[in-house]
Amino acid sequence: MSDGGETDKNIEIWKIKKLIKALESARGNGTSMISLIMPPRDQISRVTKMLGDEFGTASNIKSRVNRQSVLGAITSAQQRLKLYNKVPPNGLVLYTGTIVTDDGKEKKVTIDFEPFKPINASLYLCDNKFHTEALNELLESDDKFGFIVMDGNGTLFGTLSGNTREVLHKFTVDLPKKHGRGGQSALRFARLRMEKRHNYVRKTAELATQFFVNPATSQPNVAGLILAGSADFKTELSQSDMFDPRLQAKVLNVVDVSYGGENGFSQAIELSAEILSNVKFIQEKRLIGKYFEEISQDTGKYVFGIDDTLKALEMGAVETLIVWESLEVNRYTLKNASTAEIVIKHLNKEQEADQSNFRDQETQAELEVQDKTSLLEWFANEYKRFGCTLEFVTNKSQEGSQFCRGFGVGAKISGPHALIQSYLEHLE
Repeated sequence: MSDGGETDKNIEIWKIKKLIKALESARGNGTSMISLIMPPRDQISRVTKMLGDEFGTASNIKSRVNRQSVLGAITSAQQRLKLYNKVPPNGLVLYTGTIVTDDGKEKKVTIDFEPFKPINASLYLCDNKFHTEALNELLESDDKFGFIVMDGNGTLFGTLSGNTREVLHKFTVDLPKKHGRGGQSALRFARLRMEKRHNYVRKTAELATQFFVNPATSQPNVAGLILAGSADFKTELSQSDMFDPRLQAKVLNVVDVSYGGENGFSQAIELSAEILSNVKFIQEKRLIGKYFEEISQDTGKYVFGIDDTLKALEMGAVETLIVWESLEVNRYTLKNASTAEIVIKHLNKEQEADQSNFRDQETQAELEVQDKTSLLEWFANEYKRFGCTLEFVTNKSQEGSQFCRGFGVGAKISGPHALIQSYLEHLE
Protein backbone atom coordinates (compact mmCIF):
# COMPACT_ATOMS: atom_id res chain seq x y z
CA MET A 1 0.00 0.00 0.00
CA SER A 2 2.81 2.44 0.65
CA ASP A 3 6.53 2.75 0.49
CA GLY A 4 8.82 3.60 3.38
CA GLY A 5 8.37 7.37 3.04
CA GLU A 6 4.59 7.05 3.01
CA THR A 7 4.71 4.77 6.07
CA ASP A 8 6.83 7.34 7.94
CA LYS A 9 4.32 10.05 7.01
CA ASN A 10 1.42 7.90 8.28
CA ILE A 11 3.27 7.42 11.56
CA GLU A 12 3.87 11.17 11.85
CA ILE A 13 0.15 11.76 11.25
CA TRP A 14 -0.75 9.18 13.90
CA LYS A 15 1.66 10.80 16.40
CA ILE A 16 0.13 14.25 15.76
CA LYS A 17 -3.40 12.81 16.24
CA LYS A 18 -2.33 11.24 19.53
CA LEU A 19 -0.68 14.49 20.66
CA ILE A 20 -3.78 16.53 19.76
CA LYS A 21 -5.95 14.16 21.83
CA ALA A 22 -3.63 14.53 24.85
CA LEU A 23 -3.35 18.33 24.48
CA GLU A 24 -7.10 18.82 24.08
CA SER A 25 -7.85 16.90 27.27
CA ALA A 26 -5.27 18.85 29.34
CA ARG A 27 -6.59 21.62 31.60
CA GLY A 28 -4.79 24.06 33.86
CA ASN A 29 -5.58 26.44 36.71
CA GLY A 30 -5.90 30.01 35.49
CA THR A 31 -4.35 31.17 32.24
CA SER A 32 -1.06 29.34 32.64
CA MET A 33 -0.98 27.32 29.39
CA ILE A 34 0.90 28.78 26.44
CA SER A 35 0.27 27.72 22.82
CA LEU A 36 2.97 29.09 20.52
CA ILE A 37 3.21 28.38 16.79
CA MET A 38 5.88 29.90 14.55
CA PRO A 39 5.58 29.49 10.77
CA PRO A 40 8.65 28.80 8.57
CA ARG A 41 10.89 31.85 8.04
CA ASP A 42 9.70 33.44 11.31
CA GLN A 43 12.42 34.87 13.57
CA ILE A 44 13.29 33.39 16.98
CA SER A 45 14.43 36.86 18.06
CA ARG A 46 10.98 38.35 17.33
CA VAL A 47 9.23 35.74 19.48
CA THR A 48 11.82 36.05 22.27
CA LYS A 49 11.22 39.81 22.37
CA MET A 50 7.45 39.30 22.37
CA LEU A 51 7.75 36.83 25.29
CA GLY A 52 9.88 39.39 27.16
CA ASP A 53 7.12 42.00 26.68
CA GLU A 54 4.49 39.49 27.80
CA PHE A 55 6.57 38.74 30.92
CA GLY A 56 6.52 42.43 31.81
CA THR A 57 2.74 42.63 31.30
CA ALA A 58 2.10 39.42 33.28
CA SER A 59 4.08 40.80 36.24
CA ASN A 60 1.12 43.13 36.87
CA ILE A 61 -1.45 40.32 37.33
CA LYS A 62 -3.06 40.89 40.73
CA SER A 63 -3.70 37.25 41.70
CA ARG A 64 -0.41 35.88 43.08
CA VAL A 65 -1.09 32.24 42.12
CA ASN A 66 -2.16 33.14 38.58
CA ARG A 67 0.78 35.58 38.18
CA GLN A 68 3.32 32.96 39.24
CA SER A 69 1.91 30.26 36.95
CA VAL A 70 1.81 32.60 33.90
CA LEU A 71 5.35 33.86 34.57
CA GLY A 72 6.51 30.27 35.02
CA ALA A 73 4.99 29.26 31.64
CA ILE A 74 6.57 32.25 29.86
CA THR A 75 9.96 31.43 31.43
CA SER A 76 9.67 27.79 30.28
CA ALA A 77 8.88 28.97 26.73
CA GLN A 78 11.87 31.34 26.77
CA GLN A 79 14.21 28.59 28.02
CA ARG A 80 13.02 26.13 25.36
CA LEU A 81 13.44 28.68 22.54
CA LYS A 82 17.10 29.12 23.57
CA LEU A 83 17.69 25.60 22.18
CA TYR A 84 16.91 26.85 18.66
CA ASN A 85 19.17 29.11 16.57
CA LYS A 86 16.48 29.56 13.93
CA VAL A 87 12.97 28.34 13.13
CA PRO A 88 13.11 24.85 11.49
CA PRO A 89 12.12 24.57 7.78
CA ASN A 90 8.55 23.41 8.58
CA GLY A 91 8.00 25.86 11.45
CA LEU A 92 8.00 25.30 15.21
CA VAL A 93 5.20 24.29 17.60
CA LEU A 94 5.60 24.84 21.35
CA TYR A 95 3.16 24.04 24.16
CA THR A 96 4.11 24.76 27.74
CA GLY A 97 2.33 25.26 31.05
CA THR A 98 1.14 23.69 34.27
CA ILE A 99 -1.64 21.15 33.86
CA VAL A 100 -3.84 19.47 36.45
CA THR A 101 -3.58 15.67 36.29
CA ASP A 102 -6.50 13.26 36.86
CA ASP A 103 -5.58 12.83 40.52
CA GLY A 104 -5.66 16.62 41.07
CA LYS A 105 -1.89 17.17 41.15
CA GLU A 106 -0.15 19.90 39.16
CA LYS A 107 2.42 18.96 36.56
CA LYS A 108 4.68 21.09 34.36
CA VAL A 109 4.55 20.19 30.67
CA THR A 110 6.70 21.43 27.78
CA ILE A 111 6.30 20.00 24.28
CA ASP A 112 8.15 21.37 21.26
CA PHE A 113 8.56 19.87 17.80
CA GLU A 114 8.88 20.59 14.09
CA PRO A 115 5.74 19.44 12.21
CA PHE A 116 6.09 16.90 9.38
CA LYS A 117 4.92 19.47 6.82
CA PRO A 118 5.01 23.29 6.79
CA ILE A 119 2.58 24.92 9.22
CA ASN A 120 1.36 28.26 7.97
CA ALA A 121 -0.18 29.58 11.16
CA SER A 122 1.25 32.11 13.57
CA LEU A 123 -0.13 31.87 17.10
CA TYR A 124 0.53 33.00 20.64
CA LEU A 125 -2.18 32.34 23.24
CA CYS A 126 -2.12 32.17 27.01
CA ASP A 127 -5.24 30.34 28.22
CA ASN A 128 -6.51 27.62 30.58
CA LYS A 129 -6.22 25.07 27.73
CA PHE A 130 -3.95 24.34 24.78
CA HIS A 131 -5.09 25.42 21.32
CA THR A 132 -4.67 22.70 18.67
CA GLU A 133 -6.76 24.05 15.75
CA ALA A 134 -3.66 24.67 13.60
CA LEU A 135 -2.42 21.11 14.23
CA ASN A 136 -5.75 19.69 13.00
CA GLU A 137 -5.15 21.48 9.70
CA LEU A 138 -1.88 19.54 9.30
CA LEU A 139 -3.87 16.30 9.26
CA GLU A 140 -6.08 17.33 6.38
CA SER A 141 -5.10 15.44 3.26
CA ASP A 142 -3.90 17.71 0.48
CA ASP A 143 -6.28 16.03 -1.96
CA LYS A 144 -10.00 16.58 -1.63
CA PHE A 145 -12.33 15.07 -4.23
CA GLY A 146 -15.87 16.20 -4.97
CA PHE A 147 -18.77 13.87 -5.75
CA ILE A 148 -22.08 14.69 -7.42
CA VAL A 149 -24.52 11.77 -7.21
CA MET A 150 -27.51 12.62 -9.43
CA ASP A 151 -30.54 10.53 -10.35
CA GLY A 152 -34.25 11.01 -11.04
CA ASN A 153 -35.07 11.43 -7.34
CA GLY A 154 -32.49 13.99 -6.30
CA THR A 155 -28.83 14.95 -6.00
CA LEU A 156 -26.17 14.55 -3.31
CA PHE A 157 -23.00 16.66 -3.10
CA GLY A 158 -20.14 15.16 -1.08
CA THR A 159 -16.37 15.25 -0.63
CA LEU A 160 -13.77 12.62 0.12
CA SER A 161 -10.49 13.69 1.70
CA GLY A 162 -8.04 11.13 3.06
CA ASN A 163 -10.32 8.61 4.73
CA THR A 164 -12.97 11.17 5.66
CA ARG A 165 -16.06 11.54 3.59
CA GLU A 166 -18.57 14.30 4.10
CA VAL A 167 -22.04 14.95 2.69
CA LEU A 168 -22.21 18.68 1.92
CA HIS A 169 -25.83 18.86 0.76
CA LYS A 170 -28.62 16.78 -0.70
CA PHE A 171 -31.98 17.67 -2.17
CA THR A 172 -34.86 15.70 -3.63
CA VAL A 173 -36.80 16.44 -6.79
CA ASP A 174 -40.22 15.34 -8.06
CA LEU A 175 -39.96 14.95 -11.82
CA PRO A 176 -43.04 14.02 -13.91
CA LYS A 177 -42.93 10.53 -15.40
CA LYS A 178 -43.36 9.92 -19.15
CA HIS A 179 -46.98 10.47 -20.18
CA GLY A 180 -48.50 7.39 -21.78
CA ARG A 181 -51.78 8.81 -23.07
CA GLY A 182 -51.89 10.31 -26.55
CA GLY A 183 -53.86 13.24 -27.87
CA GLN A 184 -52.99 16.88 -28.02
CA SER A 185 -51.79 17.01 -24.40
CA ALA A 186 -48.91 14.55 -25.05
CA LEU A 187 -46.73 17.25 -26.57
CA ARG A 188 -47.53 19.68 -23.78
CA PHE A 189 -46.63 17.05 -21.13
CA ALA A 190 -43.42 16.21 -22.96
CA ARG A 191 -42.52 19.91 -23.06
CA LEU A 192 -43.28 20.34 -19.34
CA ARG A 193 -41.25 17.23 -18.57
CA MET A 194 -38.25 18.51 -20.55
CA GLU A 195 -38.55 21.90 -18.87
CA LYS A 196 -38.52 20.35 -15.37
CA ARG A 197 -35.54 18.17 -16.27
CA HIS A 198 -33.76 21.23 -17.63
CA ASN A 199 -34.45 23.18 -14.41
CA TYR A 200 -33.22 20.22 -12.32
CA VAL A 201 -29.92 20.08 -14.24
CA ARG A 202 -29.56 23.87 -13.93
CA LYS A 203 -30.15 23.81 -10.15
CA THR A 204 -27.57 21.01 -9.76
CA ALA A 205 -25.04 22.92 -11.90
CA GLU A 206 -25.55 26.10 -9.83
CA LEU A 207 -25.17 24.24 -6.52
CA ALA A 208 -22.04 22.49 -7.85
CA THR A 209 -20.45 25.90 -8.42
CA GLN A 210 -21.54 27.00 -4.96
CA PHE A 211 -20.01 23.96 -3.21
CA PHE A 212 -16.95 23.22 -5.33
CA VAL A 213 -15.65 26.66 -6.38
CA ASN A 214 -13.93 28.83 -3.78
CA PRO A 215 -15.43 32.36 -4.14
CA ALA A 216 -12.26 33.99 -2.76
CA THR A 217 -9.96 32.55 -5.43
CA SER A 218 -12.57 31.70 -8.12
CA GLN A 219 -10.84 28.31 -8.36
CA PRO A 220 -12.23 24.83 -7.65
CA ASN A 221 -11.66 23.75 -4.03
CA VAL A 222 -11.37 20.05 -5.00
CA ALA A 223 -8.57 18.15 -6.74
CA GLY A 224 -11.07 16.33 -8.95
CA LEU A 225 -14.77 15.67 -9.49
CA ILE A 226 -16.65 12.40 -9.88
CA LEU A 227 -20.14 12.49 -11.43
CA ALA A 228 -22.34 9.50 -10.58
CA GLY A 229 -25.94 8.48 -11.03
CA SER A 230 -28.34 5.79 -12.19
CA ALA A 231 -30.02 7.66 -15.06
CA ASP A 232 -28.45 9.75 -17.83
CA PHE A 233 -28.66 12.95 -15.76
CA LYS A 234 -24.96 12.80 -14.87
CA THR A 235 -24.01 12.70 -18.58
CA GLU A 236 -26.47 15.51 -19.29
CA LEU A 237 -24.89 17.58 -16.50
CA SER A 238 -21.32 16.93 -17.69
CA GLN A 239 -22.21 18.02 -21.26
CA SER A 240 -24.45 20.91 -20.25
CA ASP A 241 -23.51 24.54 -21.01
CA MET A 242 -24.83 25.41 -17.55
CA PHE A 243 -22.13 23.32 -15.84
CA ASP A 244 -19.26 25.59 -14.77
CA PRO A 245 -16.31 25.15 -17.22
CA ARG A 246 -13.86 25.39 -14.27
CA LEU A 247 -15.52 22.30 -12.78
CA GLN A 248 -15.86 20.61 -16.16
CA ALA A 249 -12.08 20.63 -16.40
CA LYS A 250 -11.89 18.85 -13.03
CA VAL A 251 -14.17 15.90 -13.93
CA LEU A 252 -12.11 12.74 -13.47
CA ASN A 253 -14.80 10.13 -14.01
CA VAL A 254 -18.49 9.63 -14.82
CA VAL A 255 -19.79 6.42 -13.22
CA ASP A 256 -23.05 4.45 -13.26
CA VAL A 257 -24.38 3.57 -9.83
CA SER A 258 -27.43 1.49 -8.92
CA TYR A 259 -28.68 3.86 -6.21
CA GLY A 260 -28.94 7.55 -5.46
CA GLY A 261 -28.16 9.35 -2.21
CA GLU A 262 -25.65 8.03 0.34
CA ASN A 263 -25.64 4.46 -1.00
CA GLY A 264 -24.83 5.87 -4.41
CA PHE A 265 -22.06 7.97 -2.82
CA SER A 266 -20.46 4.83 -1.31
CA GLN A 267 -20.78 2.97 -4.60
CA ALA A 268 -19.30 5.90 -6.54
CA ILE A 269 -16.25 5.92 -4.20
CA GLU A 270 -15.71 2.21 -4.87
CA LEU A 271 -16.19 2.50 -8.64
CA SER A 272 -13.72 5.39 -8.79
CA ALA A 273 -11.13 3.44 -6.76
CA GLU A 274 -8.57 3.34 -9.56
CA ILE A 275 -8.70 7.09 -10.06
CA LEU A 276 -8.69 7.89 -6.36
CA SER A 277 -6.14 5.21 -5.49
CA ASN A 278 -4.00 7.76 -3.67
CA VAL A 279 -6.82 8.57 -1.27
CA LYS A 280 -6.35 6.92 2.12
CA PHE A 281 -9.96 5.75 2.32
CA ILE A 282 -9.59 3.61 -0.81
CA GLN A 283 -6.12 2.40 0.15
CA GLU A 284 -7.48 1.29 3.51
CA LYS A 285 -10.43 -0.58 1.95
CA ARG A 286 -8.07 -2.27 -0.50
CA LEU A 287 -5.49 -3.22 2.15
CA ILE A 288 -8.05 -4.74 4.54
CA GLY A 289 -9.98 -6.27 1.62
CA LYS A 290 -6.82 -8.15 0.57
CA TYR A 291 -6.20 -9.21 4.16
CA PHE A 292 -9.74 -10.63 4.50
CA GLU A 293 -9.30 -12.33 1.10
CA GLU A 294 -6.24 -14.18 2.45
CA ILE A 295 -8.30 -15.27 5.46
CA SER A 296 -11.31 -16.43 3.42
CA GLN A 297 -9.07 -18.44 1.07
CA ASP A 298 -7.16 -19.79 4.07
CA THR A 299 -3.80 -19.16 2.41
CA GLY A 300 -2.01 -19.09 5.77
CA LYS A 301 -0.35 -15.81 4.77
CA TYR A 302 -1.90 -13.92 7.63
CA VAL A 303 -1.97 -13.76 11.42
CA PHE A 304 -4.37 -11.90 13.68
CA GLY A 305 -4.50 -10.93 17.32
CA ILE A 306 -1.68 -9.44 19.37
CA ASP A 307 0.04 -12.67 20.47
CA ASP A 308 0.30 -14.36 17.07
CA THR A 309 1.28 -11.11 15.36
CA LEU A 310 4.11 -10.55 17.84
CA LYS A 311 5.35 -14.14 17.40
CA ALA A 312 5.39 -13.68 13.62
CA LEU A 313 7.21 -10.33 14.07
CA GLU A 314 9.91 -11.95 16.20
CA MET A 315 10.40 -14.54 13.42
CA GLY A 316 10.88 -11.75 10.87
CA ALA A 317 8.01 -13.20 8.83
CA VAL A 318 5.79 -10.10 8.74
CA GLU A 319 5.50 -8.19 5.47
CA THR A 320 2.77 -5.69 6.47
CA LEU A 321 1.72 -4.96 10.03
CA ILE A 322 -1.86 -3.64 10.24
CA VAL A 323 -2.92 -1.84 13.42
CA TRP A 324 -6.07 0.03 14.44
CA GLU A 325 -5.00 3.62 15.16
CA SER A 326 -7.17 3.81 18.32
CA LEU A 327 -6.09 0.49 19.85
CA GLU A 328 -6.15 0.88 23.64
CA VAL A 329 -3.66 -1.75 24.73
CA ASN A 330 -0.57 -1.14 26.88
CA ARG A 331 2.68 -3.11 26.80
CA TYR A 332 3.87 -3.90 30.32
CA THR A 333 7.37 -4.98 31.28
CA LEU A 334 6.90 -6.77 34.59
CA LYS A 335 9.46 -8.18 37.03
CA ASN A 336 8.69 -11.21 39.16
CA ALA A 337 9.42 -10.14 42.76
CA SER A 338 10.65 -13.58 43.86
CA THR A 339 12.53 -14.89 40.78
CA ALA A 340 13.54 -11.51 39.21
CA GLU A 341 12.29 -12.92 35.89
CA ILE A 342 11.09 -10.32 33.34
CA VAL A 343 7.61 -10.87 31.86
CA ILE A 344 6.02 -8.95 28.96
CA LYS A 345 2.23 -8.59 29.00
CA HIS A 346 -0.22 -6.76 26.74
CA LEU A 347 -3.30 -5.59 28.61
CA ASN A 348 -6.40 -3.63 27.67
CA LYS A 349 -8.32 -1.44 30.15
CA GLU A 350 -10.42 -4.30 31.53
CA GLN A 351 -7.37 -6.53 32.02
CA GLU A 352 -5.49 -3.69 33.75
CA ALA A 353 -8.28 -3.49 36.32
CA ASP A 354 -7.86 -7.21 37.11
CA GLN A 355 -5.11 -7.50 39.71
CA SER A 356 -4.54 -11.20 38.92
CA ASN A 357 -2.73 -10.06 35.77
CA PHE A 358 -0.06 -8.53 38.01
CA ARG A 359 0.60 -11.78 39.87
CA ASP A 360 2.39 -14.96 38.82
CA GLN A 361 -0.33 -17.54 38.15
CA GLU A 362 1.55 -20.42 39.73
CA THR A 363 3.33 -18.88 42.73
CA GLN A 364 1.07 -15.83 43.18
CA ALA A 365 4.27 -13.75 43.47
CA GLU A 366 3.80 -10.07 42.78
CA LEU A 367 4.84 -8.72 39.36
CA GLU A 368 6.36 -5.24 39.65
CA VAL A 369 5.77 -2.80 36.77
CA GLN A 370 9.16 -1.86 35.31
CA ASP A 371 7.80 -0.11 32.24
CA LYS A 372 4.41 0.72 30.73
CA THR A 373 4.04 2.00 27.18
CA SER A 374 1.27 2.11 24.62
CA LEU A 375 1.49 -0.90 22.27
CA LEU A 376 0.78 1.43 19.34
CA GLU A 377 3.77 3.55 20.28
CA TRP A 378 5.93 0.46 20.63
CA PHE A 379 4.91 -0.66 17.13
CA ALA A 380 5.63 2.83 15.72
CA ASN A 381 9.12 2.85 17.24
CA GLU A 382 10.07 -0.78 16.62
CA TYR A 383 8.49 -1.87 13.30
CA LYS A 384 11.63 -1.06 11.26
CA ARG A 385 13.63 -3.44 13.41
CA PHE A 386 11.47 -6.30 12.10
CA GLY A 387 11.84 -5.26 8.44
CA CYS A 388 8.14 -4.74 7.79
CA THR A 389 5.86 -1.85 6.82
CA LEU A 390 3.35 -0.48 9.30
CA GLU A 391 -0.18 0.58 8.34
CA PHE A 392 -2.57 2.40 10.66
CA VAL A 393 -6.23 1.82 9.81
CA THR A 394 -9.41 3.51 11.01
CA ASN A 395 -12.89 2.10 11.60
CA LYS A 396 -14.46 4.58 9.16
CA SER A 397 -14.91 2.17 6.26
CA GLN A 398 -17.05 -0.96 6.53
CA GLU A 399 -14.00 -3.23 6.16
CA GLY A 400 -12.01 -1.10 8.62
CA SER A 401 -14.77 -1.30 11.22
CA GLN A 402 -14.90 -5.11 10.82
CA PHE A 403 -11.11 -5.38 11.25
CA CYS A 404 -10.96 -3.05 14.26
CA ARG A 405 -13.83 -4.79 16.09
CA GLY A 406 -12.62 -8.29 15.28
CA PHE A 407 -8.83 -8.13 15.51
CA GLY A 408 -7.38 -4.67 16.24
CA VAL A 409 -3.97 -6.04 15.18
CA GLY A 410 -3.10 -8.31 12.27
CA ALA A 411 -0.33 -8.93 9.77
CA LYS A 412 0.24 -10.20 6.27
CA ILE A 413 3.12 -12.65 6.39
CA SER A 414 5.55 -13.76 3.72
CA GLY A 415 7.64 -16.87 3.30
CA PRO A 416 6.71 -20.55 3.54
CA HIS A 417 3.45 -20.15 5.45
CA ALA A 418 3.13 -23.81 6.41
CA LEU A 419 6.40 -23.53 8.32
CA ILE A 420 5.22 -20.38 10.13
CA GLN A 421 1.80 -21.85 10.95
CA SER A 422 3.34 -25.02 12.37
CA TYR A 423 5.79 -22.92 14.40
CA LEU A 424 2.96 -20.81 15.83
CA GLU A 425 1.00 -23.98 16.69
CA HIS A 426 4.11 -25.38 18.36
CA LEU A 427 4.48 -22.19 20.45
CA GLU A 428 0.86 -22.55 21.59
